[in-house]
Amino acid sequence: MDEQNHTEVTEFVLMGLVDNPKMKQLCFVIVLIMYLVTMTGNLGIIILIWMDSQLQNPMYFFLSHLSFLDFGYSSAIAPKMLENFLTEKKTISYTNCATQMYFFVFCASTECILLAAMAYDRYEAICNPLVYMVTMSPKKCILMVAGSYLIGFLNAMTQTISTFTLSFCGSNIINHFFCDVPPLLALSCTDTSLNQMVLFLFATVLGIFTSAEILVSYTLILSAILRIHSVEGKQKAFSTCASHLMAVTIFYGTTVFMYLRPSSNYSMDQDKWASVFYTVVIPMLNPVIYSLRNKEVKNALRRLQTHETAFLRSIRKK
Repeated sequence: MDEQNHTEVTEFVLMGLVDNPKMKQLCFVIVLIMYLVTMTGNLGIIILIWMDSQLQNPMYFFLSHLSFLDFGYSSAIAPKMLENFLTEKKTISYTNCATQMYFFVFCASTECILLAAMAYDRYEAICNPLVYMVTMSPKKCILMVAGSYLIGFLNAMTQTISTFTLSFCGSNIINHFFCDVPPLLALSCTDTSLNQMVLFLFATVLGIFTSAEILVSYTLILSAILRIHSVEGKQKAFSTCASHLMAVTIFYGTTVFMYLRPSSNYSMDQDKWASVFYTVVIPMLNPVIYSLRNKEVKNALRRLQTHETAFLRSIRKK
């Protein structure tokens, strides 16, 4: 009887951000531009770090993986989002919804751990500069990045499996622009208390513990900067940390707002607009705030441009 009374959901409908046709066109143009900037900026950073020997250090090693993750979870969301701005039928299959959720949760949670690792890297660079290259050895950096990916994988698998083993027997309309955990839990016709607890547990570990590590690192960094006698040295150290701290504040502010609130305070309309920041805006901003303001990256771009010019001249001569 229970199986007869339940209709199996084979697809979901994404409501998206806006209903007004003119607003849809405007949002399509804005999101498309931001996504193109995201792809160009993050892939450009990865290629630049890979090609330039002077950027082969721990800071840029972490940055290349951050760019990869930004590209990854933006690409999991933006293409479907853009498609839905142009079509009336905003459906997504059950399998594609699960796949989208997995890659988003994997990239976003891995980035959460990686940001904490980058804060520790900045702590070692500023507070222990004489032993920095020894402390942050290539092996240690690889292990830190691998650990970030492993935690992201475990979180993504846990959230995706626990969500899609629930029964969806009522409405299949998701009041969001992508398949995220909270709006899907709201659609389930079965008890989601265990899922809510698992979501809160992972959000606490990823959000609270990593933000505490970042806070401790930056407290020690600030103390070290205040002890620097040179004004130029203080400005250089603060400039390096300010970029990372600004990105961390935006990323953690939106994700903590999304996932560490009681379910009674959950508002889908508010949250889907907050989600725009960490799915579209932050991946676009990270290449700017981490790299384009950085003198080493600017010098690397000049060197690459010089090499390309010399290469083109040699071809023309032949």
